[in-house]
Amino acid sequence: MASPGTLETRGSDFARLAHKIADAGLLDRRPFYYATRISIAVVAYLGCWTLFAWVGDSWLQLLVAVALAVVFAQFGFVAHDLGHRQVFRTRRPSDVAGLLIGNLGIGLGWGWWNAKHNRHHANPNHEDHDPDVSPAVIVWSQDQAVSSRGLPRFIARHQAFWFFPLLTLEAWHLHVASFKALLKPSAKRRPLELGLLVTHFALYFGAVFAVLPVGKALVFLAVHQGLFGLYLGCTFAPNHKGMPVLTKEDKLDFLRKQVLTSRNVRGGLFVDVALGQLNYQIEHHLFPHMPAPNLRRAQPIVQQYCAELGVSYLQTGLIDSYGQALRHLHEVGAPLR
Repeated sequence: MASPGTLETRGSDFARLAHKIADAGLLDRRPFYYATRISIAVVAYLGCWTLFAWVGDSWLQLLVAVALAVVFAQFGFVAHDLGHRQVFRTRRPSDVAGLLIGNLGIGLGWGWWNAKHNRHHANPNHEDHDPDVSPAVIVWSQDQAVSSRGLPRFIARHQAFWFFPLLTLEAWHLHVASFKALLKPSAKRRPLELGLLVTHFALYFGAVFAVLPVGKALVFLAVHQGLFGLYLGCTFAPNHKGMPVLTKEDKLDFLRKQVLTSRNVRGGLFVDVALGQLNYQIEHHLFPHMPAPNLRRAQPIVQQYCAELGVSYLQTGLIDSYGQALRHLHEVGAPLR
């Protein structure tokens, strides 16, 4: 594929696609869908904690930990959709629901994450502007690898092998990052968000250590949070990892910037539910306000339109998407091996 910076750009291309999507009614709200989805998620959440209390002091709680990891991730998907205003038309109900589900429900700072995620959408896979490809423990380009130091440099040599094990720490990373963001004086809604986060962890740790002895409690926490982070990572990894990483040299219009840096994952109902419909990543990035259940219907329209324009549109299977991401990570670390 040609370097993104060499591709012809035409600002009107997205406008024409947007008209097609709007005419198909795919930007219309889906209140019944979200009422049903959120109700199921809340019932599953409360059901898991009820089951946790009923099972009591038993190693069977590790099965509850697995179920809770799935439910926490599904809560995260709902919070994601709320952040994009897919559920409610106005900001206030979106914020209220997002704070309850994110901060109180799963211990993630919704305001901080939403602001970070919006920066990602504005400049996906951009080395200088996308926080999701900022060099940290994992590096995303060979330039980042060469300039890395310490632990990131050590890991970068074989980071494809480290990637999935490191995802088991992702939930803890998000929890800590949420607190760090809210401890800054500039944080919005600081007392409210911090109070909800503290309440979540007081109830969470209180319940776990009240029901389980210390040893089992620690194992439960490791399994639950480890699988929660792994699930989230396995959901987001196929979306952009291994796609072109943009720099200041790349000048793309909105449509090409979003399509060329994103990857779709094929699948039926199971994949759609498991990935929170984020497997339609190209359509989601083009129309972030589009309700999630409409993304599947938008997909063939967008794919055909990209074919007419000659814009590369990548769609692959789930396993292959991980392979592409891991091969990219391995190639990035090549200068250090």
